[in-house]
Amino acid sequence: MAPRERALVTGASRGIGADIARRLARSDYHVVLAARNLGATQALAEELRAAGASASALTVDLSKPDSIASALESLRRAEAQEGPVSCLINNAGIAVSSPLLRTSDESVRRHMEVNFHGPRHLIEALLPGMLERGSGRIVNIASSAGLIGYPYVSAYCASKHALVGYCRAAAAEIGVPSKEASKSEQAGVRVHVVCPHYVDSPMLAESIARLMEKTGRSAEQARSFFAAQNPSGKLVGPEQVAEVVADLCSGDGVSQIVELDGAPTPVFRPIS
Repeated sequence: MAPRERALVTGASRGIGADIARRLARSDYHVVLAARNLGATQALAEELRAAGASASALTVDLSKPDSIASALESLRRAEAQEGPVSCLINNAGIAVSSPLLRTSDESVRRHMEVNFHGPRHLIEALLPGMLERGSGRIVNIASSAGLIGYPYVSAYCASKHALVGYCRAAAAEIGVPSKEASKSEQAGVRVHVVCPHYVDSPMLAESIARLMEKTGRSAEQARSFFAAQNPSGKLVGPEQVAEVVADLCSGDGVSQIVELDGAPTPVFRPIS
């Protein structure tokens, strides 16, 4: 029997990342669950294995280069038994709100480290192997904040715009022949970006709690406020994000940006 494809999902300890991991496990991937919270990823890996799936847990803190290097070394050591990473899902991220003129250098730095440089380091480490094999999928969970601006989250918007711009450039460059890989080989690698609007997730729950504290609104009122910011008037379901990721991992189309605004049908468009 052919070995399962191996998918690395960052930020897999909860929320969207956990839903993505469960969805890919149902598609018969060996899922590597990566997050700072090893206990949570180990518990999810046990849950998936109990259901007949293949999964393992890995510690990584995307704000620390040494942690990324250690995680990559663990992946390389496991490659002989589990196979190479054929799908990289950069999902981990942070979002901290503050007024524009009170956003600290430290906040900007941390947002860029986790939301941009962390995914970039993983892409640059795993992409060469994908190009050599002539196949691979890189799916980056960005945000509508990578397409438009929002008040009070300038650091978050900057980091997500950086990620989207980087992925546009990477997707364009992969389609160009190089000395190391022919155009036909590179054509088997895709770089996708998923840009959800407000998602019904633990990250949103934190935003709801902050809004309640600052404004005195009830939980229901705060939740309705965020839903109203989405073009559809509804929150995006994390299971919809997971389904899009699974489709992108298995699809053969061009590299794409996918926007989810809470409507039943996501908007797919070429990334260039």
